[in-house]
Amino acid sequence: MRSTNKMHFEISERKVLLFAFDTIFVLSTLYFLSFFFDYHYFAFEIQTIYRPIILVGYLYIFGTIFEMYNLQVASNQFQILKSVVLSVSSTVLVYLLTPILSPELPKQRLVILIFYFTLVFTVLLWRFFYALFLASHRFSQNVVLICDQGEVEELVLGLENVDPHYKIIGFVNSDSLSTTNSDFHYVKEIDKSELEDFVIKNNVSEIVIASQKTDGITADLYQQLLHLLESGNVIREYTQVYESKTQRIPVHYIARDFYRFFPFSRSNNNKLYLFLIRFIELLFSFTGLIICTVFIPFISIANLIGNKGSLFYTQDRVGKNGNVFKIYKFRTMIEASETNGAVFAVFNDKRITPFGKFMRKSRIDELPQFYNILKGDMAVIGPRPERPFFVEEIARVMPFYETRHVIKPGLTGWAQVNYSYGESIDESLIKLQYDLYYIKHRSVFLDLSITFKTITTVLFYRGQ
Repeated sequence: MRSTNKMHFEISERKVLLFAFDTIFVLSTLYFLSFFFDYHYFAFEIQTIYRPIILVGYLYIFGTIFEMYNLQVASNQFQILKSVVLSVSSTVLVYLLTPILSPELPKQRLVILIFYFTLVFTVLLWRFFYALFLASHRFSQNVVLICDQGEVEELVLGLENVDPHYKIIGFVNSDSLSTTNSDFHYVKEIDKSELEDFVIKNNVSEIVIASQKTDGITADLYQQLLHLLESGNVIREYTQVYESKTQRIPVHYIARDFYRFFPFSRSNNNKLYLFLIRFIELLFSFTGLIICTVFIPFISIANLIGNKGSLFYTQDRVGKNGNVFKIYKFRTMIEASETNGAVFAVFNDKRITPFGKFMRKSRIDELPQFYNILKGDMAVIGPRPERPFFVEEIARVMPFYETRHVIKPGLTGWAQVNYSYGESIDESLIKLQYDLYYIKHRSVFLDLSITFKTITTVLFYRGQ
């Protein structure tokens, strides 16, 4: 008997859906307006077909920066307004001021206002529809876990926290030594013999196998899984689901299979990618050092007032292949901040001066690191370099930690834009998962995503 799965969307599908209908609604509305206004901002002509493409491109770029394609924001009616207004305002401003590629500025301001409010109203209308309807529980995905009873809470919270539409409604206990049934909140424990019936009755669309014990998959359970697979149900292994949902590598789960699971050579063999990235890094370095030079007089004056001491701060960090180098930063802490030895920086660290806090939030303190990038010690994007003392401490208790040293450390990175400051060894594990995901999947598109997220961090003053 075939299960009738209800319609649902994956994370990537939701993002594509948001952008696709942003484009359709905006261009359709502007085309409709062209029948009522004799003005080329609204006209669609063959010789200027590039203009709507540029407009949509700007909308995507600024929409990414101002989190229009962040699913948590897109699902929240109160955050949508702010995100859309900022995105559309930036899009219209840059589009109007783009030379040659956009129409000449109109003589009447009314035309600009109509153009602007058309975009705002159109995008808002579609986004409110998405939040009220497509982001509701009607389109959630029902999932069943096969795992040990003691791992249920960790597995459920680990997946649902990143995708609220991914609902784990039941689990099969694969621990053959366990004899008691134990539900976890709304997650019901399912008897092994009843799995197939439960899947059909509850419109389960995916079964995730998270059991590492082969004796937990009995012959009867295996036959049921085979029938469900033949009926069109999706069956996936937990590490695949975790990586796709969280965009992290579950090093705590794959254990001894890490070297089979993690392809070390993938991102290091693309010579064209490496050449292109190094060329861009040199351009960024020269530009960044010019900006750094401009900031130096102002930071020097501010230091004299509220942060007396040296302007720059150097520190040993571990780079590619475990080589130690000196990193350069604008000083943000009081002098002699580590008289008792190296310690993790923490949230609201008292050693950070008021002006230092501003520089950290705005990431200005990291501008001197463009010199490290120019020298080749660092890249623009990569895992953040840690101090040798911390690397030794963390590597003792955390498997595969030094794997992050197979590429250059970066000024910004996947862990930086997705997670807060690592204040402990436990939090360093989460950052490691992000770093390894970047190493495994790094590409021009992932680098662009990190760049946009970094701009968001700076604009919204979210630095640590």
